[in-house]
Amino acid sequence: MTTPVLQALHEKFPDAIIDIVADRRSSDIFVNCPYRGEIVHKEKQSFLRGGPALIRKLRTWKYDLVVDLRTDGLAWLLRADKRLGRWQGKPYGPHAVEQHMGIIYKLHGNNKIPSCRVWIGEADEEFTREILCKHYGKKLLGLGPGANWPGKIWPYQNYLGLIDQLKDRFDAVVLMGDKKDHELSGIIASQSLLPCIDLCGKTSLLQAAAFLKQVSVFAGNDSGLGHLASGVNTPSITIFGIGQPERYRPWGNKARWLVGEGRIIENVTVDDVASYIMQHLQLSDN
Repeated sequence: MTTPVLQALHEKFPDAIIDIVADRRSSDIFVNCPYRGEIVHKEKQSFLRGGPALIRKLRTWKYDLVVDLRTDGLAWLLRADKRLGRWQGKPYGPHAVEQHMGIIYKLHGNNKIPSCRVWIGEADEEFTREILCKHYGKKLLGLGPGANWPGKIWPYQNYLGLIDQLKDRFDAVVLMGDKKDHELSGIIASQSLLPCIDLCGKTSLLQAAAFLKQVSVFAGNDSGLGHLASGVNTPSITIFGIGQPERYRPWGNKARWLVGEGRIIENVTVDDVASYIMQHLQLSDN
């Protein structure tokens, strides 16, 4: 949810090269960004581990501007003409994207907040074509049945019911997630009324984004996949139980979300999710 800030800075300073400090996993998102400079890795869990080496490396450069989105004080340890951080920002709203963008309010003003963006490489596109094979270019339904906590997982029976309701509108299902979701996706694939391509635990971050670019619509639990879908402009619906959708839902005009009554994810019905997907399909058919 930081790429809108990058986009806004690029629009403001189109000739600038932007160095990025990120943890190793999320840094993949920025690899193909056309205006990025160095990607410098930071330990996400502990700044003390690797922190001094990180500072030494970053201090080898003198920056015109340092933007601190994490409020850990790193900006003040670097050589820079100007610094912007949360302490001097003006949030545009409660969403994490609006909070991040508020840090550069002095530069961005009342201009429209950019969309999230994921830059996919040709190798990732080619990997997608090879795996999808005969399904490439067909009408695909993307599903993300897993999450990092049981309270965030919509029952697999509901995903099967969703496939049943939509089986006449799609050619195949693409199941996505981490290795820990493979058992769940295997159950869905074995009982699905549509052919399934099970990718759980089999893709990198950018490969997952490339697959999401190929699906007609994505439906899933509160996980990073919904954000990746927004980053490649794929329509999505995220199913929430516990959590804070007002702050952490995928950002974008093609992203929708449903919250179970009482913040209980089981209270989101198959009909609720299918209704949104059918509405999208009807709009895209017109």
